[in-house]
Amino acid sequence: MDDRPAVSVTALRARARDGKAALLDAFRDARPTISAAQTLLRALARHVDGILAELWAQAGLPKAASLVAVGGFGRGELFPYSDVDVLVLLPAAPDAEVKAAVEAFITGCWDVGLEIGSSVRTLPECLDEAARDVTVQTSLLESRLICGSRSAYTAFAKAQAAAVDPKAFLRAKSLEMRQRHVKYEGTPYALEPNCKESPGGLRDLQVVIWVARGAGLGGTWAELAAKGIITPFEVRQLQRNEGLLKLIRARLHLVAGRREDRLVFDLQTAVANSFGLKPQRGQRNSEALMHRYYWAAKAVTQLNQILMLGIEEKVLGSEGAPMRRINARFLDRGGMLEVAQDDLYERNPHAILETFLVYAQTTGIKGLSARTLRALYNAREVMDTRFRHDPINREVFMDILRQPQGITHVFRLMNQTSVLGRYLWVFRRIVGRMQHDLFHVYTVDQHILMVLRNVRRFFIPEHAHEYPFCSQLAADWDKPWLLYVAALFHDVAKGRGGDHSDLGAKDVRRFCREHGIGPEDTALCEFLVQHHLTMSRVAQKEDLSDPEVIARFAKVVGTPRRLTALYLLTVADIRGTSPKVWNAWKGKLLQDLYHTTLRALGGAQPNQQADIEARKAEARQRLALQSALPGTEAPLWATLDTRYFARHDASDIAWHARALWRHVDAAQPVVFARPAPIGEGLQVLVYAPDAPELFARICGYFDAAAFSILDARVHTTAKGYALDTFLVESHHVVEHTASAYRDLVALVEHQLPAALRADGPLPEPSRGRLSRRVRSFPVTPRVSLTPDERAQRYLLTISASDRTGLLYAIARVLAKNRINLQLAKISTLGERVEDTFLVDGPVLQHAKAQLRIESELLDAVATPA
Repeated sequence: MDDRPAVSVTALRARARDGKAALLDAFRDARPTISAAQTLLRALARHVDGILAELWAQAGLPKAASLVAVGGFGRGELFPYSDVDVLVLLPAAPDAEVKAAVEAFITGCWDVGLEIGSSVRTLPECLDEAARDVTVQTSLLESRLICGSRSAYTAFAKAQAAAVDPKAFLRAKSLEMRQRHVKYEGTPYALEPNCKESPGGLRDLQVVIWVARGAGLGGTWAELAAKGIITPFEVRQLQRNEGLLKLIRARLHLVAGRREDRLVFDLQTAVANSFGLKPQRGQRNSEALMHRYYWAAKAVTQLNQILMLGIEEKVLGSEGAPMRRINARFLDRGGMLEVAQDDLYERNPHAILETFLVYAQTTGIKGLSARTLRALYNAREVMDTRFRHDPINREVFMDILRQPQGITHVFRLMNQTSVLGRYLWVFRRIVGRMQHDLFHVYTVDQHILMVLRNVRRFFIPEHAHEYPFCSQLAADWDKPWLLYVAALFHDVAKGRGGDHSDLGAKDVRRFCREHGIGPEDTALCEFLVQHHLTMSRVAQKEDLSDPEVIARFAKVVGTPRRLTALYLLTVADIRGTSPKVWNAWKGKLLQDLYHTTLRALGGAQPNQQADIEARKAEARQRLALQSALPGTEAPLWATLDTRYFARHDASDIAWHARALWRHVDAAQPVVFARPAPIGEGLQVLVYAPDAPELFARICGYFDAAAFSILDARVHTTAKGYALDTFLVESHHVVEHTASAYRDLVALVEHQLPAALRADGPLPEPSRGRLSRRVRSFPVTPRVSLTPDERAQRYLLTISASDRTGLLYAIARVLAKNRINLQLAKISTLGERVEDTFLVDGPVLQHAKAQLRIESELLDAVATPA
């Protein structure tokens, strides 16, 4: 027992609280430096050590017992709201008195406000538990004595170190790390990364120390350097990047007021403010913070890979693995590409890019060895202006682009090792740059590499099932590398201010000139970068049944070769933004635009009447195949005009005729639904006497029933009936089976007519719940109402943050102002909507009325406070 007078729980609680508060206040007020964070973490650990020692002294535990800090606390560091992990090490199985003392100690910890994580074991129990659970073994490997018996702790530390099987421990921690990386999206560039657990986070550095300690190679960066595992330069890089991650994590805890290791959108701005970062040149301060984080995480990822491979060679004894000479500069060591000399790149800078050419060309090479990765990491300063302008390097870079295989892996590896950004200086600017547009879920560099991957897959037969039409077009394309160049540059000017398409076009033109690319190919690359958004805009926002729309687009494209290249790049780009953005309907719109434009470029003059007659003939064939009676189509077609047939394909025309031939003069709304012919979801046909509020009521029903409207085609017959077709998706369908769709069809066909028969005024739109991401990065609503080429109809475009009830709110304003809707294109880009409507109505002929309507629409789509 300690002879010091006991301190009351109340006094200890006040000491623990006030001491921590003083340390946090000092850190909050200090400059946000790495040294300030390190001082805080150590001071918090010492402060808690003192409280624990006081409680230990009062608990009356045996003199042979020890209180041991383990896990992160065992490193002598404590983040503001991290758990305090301790081990009560007992000399023998506890009797009733010792159990009571242990319980009193642990209860005291909680009573004074410590978030304690405790275990109570004897030395044999520690060894037994560690042998069964590698997580326990890892926690005990990082330990230090707080108070109690030093001799007992020393025996524990020696026994624990001796019990570690270096090979088994390395394998277990490597598999654990790989599994963790998969869980956290496999990239350091997640938009809401966990600064502790994500790839490139603090845990990746801790894994290196753990496996090194388990192998007896050292437990600090300095000790690893002394053993020759890492270089002095790498030590400095490790300390700097680890320090920045610790600083960010400490500030994150402070801002959140709790244990929070995720840099979620809600907290990024507050953390950036705590660093004193200010918005500049159109960049949010949170983006500047995340840019710093991503650069540190990227460096950690590189260093982790280098060190883990180096330790693996030491532990497994693979340093002496058989080698095969590839050429005078490179070796194949067990499937890993290795430099022949450590100073290869300093002596011969041309070998830097040659590394990746050899990687792509050599069968059996599955990665770069630790020696090669280290040599690349240490040679970054060699890649200067002279290196970038060297004709030999430019030739090698073009050779890499022209390789028939390995392109995706090579460019990802070039980015991971910082070679891509060092060689293409414009690319370096967008490494780790966030895109807070609620559309892209990747940083700019990761998006570009994803688009490059998508383009590459068009040319790989094994992936033909993913992109059948793209693969068909790619099979006839003679120079895939031109599309790779366009993919690399299409977004490279993001974040510079100005139109990134125009700036990127200048960048790619300069690249082509410097790399000896001919005028025709240069013009194609420049065109693709400058117009990489054009095709998706036309397909998703304009009326593809209008010959003038097709003629304008064909004039922009100019040739079938350009059209094909632009189509391939557009598909790759949309699919590289977010898993949520692409759907089969967008694919169909792009494919329809491609085919229609290709006919126009072939010299065929638009002949709308001939196209309509062809569609009618195909629709009659479909009706006959469905055993419909001859003339089934006549009652409905007699009420339809040219615009209807121009806007619907033969499948829809046949479906409408078969469904409505008995209902042409129906007094009540008629609804039919079927599984969507393209992709997932339902196609819903609404036929009803036209009324100003009809479209709004339809949208109101779909919103209330949790359907998302992907497309709407609105038509009014000669008899005054609305014939509207909707493509919708249900949030409630988990499995897209025939049974699920049968139930959904029955539901819509029963409920929607009842909703349309309802009397009374339109209900107020619900202010739907916003996603967390939209709350953090709201879109400024924009409404534009402009006349079409003939000034007969108006194009209404609306951009806003997505939420439930949004389309109904828009439709309600149109209904209120007696505006007729002719076409609706609904485009959801992540959490942002870009909707386009073709409208007309007498009220639109008056300028003041237009301004009022635009104002009402802005109010309707505004993000709720």
